[in-house]
Amino acid sequence: MQILQTILLYLIPFIIVIGVVITIHELGHFLAARALGTKVDRFAIGFGRPLAHWTDKLGTHWRIGWIPIGGYVRFAGDDNAASIPDADDLAAMRRQLVEEGRAAEIGSYFHFKPIWQRAIIVAAGPFANFLLAIAIFAALLFAFGEPISSTRIDAVTAGSPAAQAGFRKDDVILKVDGKSIRSFDELTEKVILSSDTPMTFLVKRGDGEITLTATPRRGVVYDKLGRPQKLGKLGLGHVTRPDEITIRRYNLPEAIVGGAQRTVSTISTTLVYIGRMIEGRERADQLAGPLGMAQLSGDLARHAADVSPDLATFVVNGLLTLFELIGVISVGIGFMNLLPVPVLDGGHLLFYGYEAVARRPLAAKVQAAGYRVGLALVLGLMLFATWNDLQRLRVFNLFGRLFS
Repeated sequence: MQILQTILLYLIPFIIVIGVVITIHELGHFLAARALGTKVDRFAIGFGRPLAHWTDKLGTHWRIGWIPIGGYVRFAGDDNAASIPDADDLAAMRRQLVEEGRAAEIGSYFHFKPIWQRAIIVAAGPFANFLLAIAIFAALLFAFGEPISSTRIDAVTAGSPAAQAGFRKDDVILKVDGKSIRSFDELTEKVILSSDTPMTFLVKRGDGEITLTATPRRGVVYDKLGRPQKLGKLGLGHVTRPDEITIRRYNLPEAIVGGAQRTVSTISTTLVYIGRMIEGRERADQLAGPLGMAQLSGDLARHAADVSPDLATFVVNGLLTLFELIGVISVGIGFMNLLPVPVLDGGHLLFYGYEAVARRPLAAKVQAAGYRVGLALVLGLMLFATWNDLQRLRVFNLFGRLFS
């Protein structure tokens, strides 16, 4: 029974989340390629033995693998050495097609497309992820609005940075670093990524306004699921009261703008965190891999089950929670794929930039070396993130207890 519950609450939500995000990403590449007249040989979701496969009337082989991580779109010509072509490879491919009487197919081969078309096809994957996130966030805003909680302070922890800065109970925070703050959740998002960085607050106290400066200190912060993370902490307490929550309603255009703003904000937060990691001001132990995503999706599903009084409510809460998680992870996948690392979409765009300037492709040997380095970087990041996941799941502690 415990195994069945784990599958229902952790494995299935993870497969749904990652499957939707990857499928939309690859569909972005596929639809852009088809729109620009590029022949697609294969569209694959997942790896390993196929659970289902078929060929459509245009000759594209569709394949769904049983391992639900990853996917790819293979264009005509990608099944040979010219997958990383230089000028000589392209000339050889062109001659071969002509000799085989297939010269008419040259225009449909990805590698013979103009640079701008190849760039659109490559960028369409991440762009599709961003569109998916915008659509999900916009749909949630349009259907349910946005709950906005008061920025009034209910408690100040003794000895905390907030106490040292002079914050008091019932203060209301109006601005942070000169920017208006709408809710306590928004305040928290800013504070957790500002450890050891002074922040300026405009505070309403009684009938007047004062300015306070506080520096968040790294400490244990609990997320909405009760999971501990070491991030910036001020020591401000807040209790959300029903009479202090307002629901902002959105019409359709406003919801679309709000969805786009949420997407941009998520990217901005990611950039801030990466920048602070590079500067050594944040630790990399918050990076999560597939196990972390599986745990998060499962924890969210379990939370939806805990707060739902009946099955119907659980299904609704669970779907809404998964939709929002899909939106957040879709932004992350889109952003990651735009990084200028060979084997990722951003690496391809980097090579196309060189080709546009030099008016010839980068040498195949250089491209191949770049892909090997990029693959090593990506695999290294995946291993590091998986190590973090195992640490969070306390797997090594479990092994220690088993053999002690």
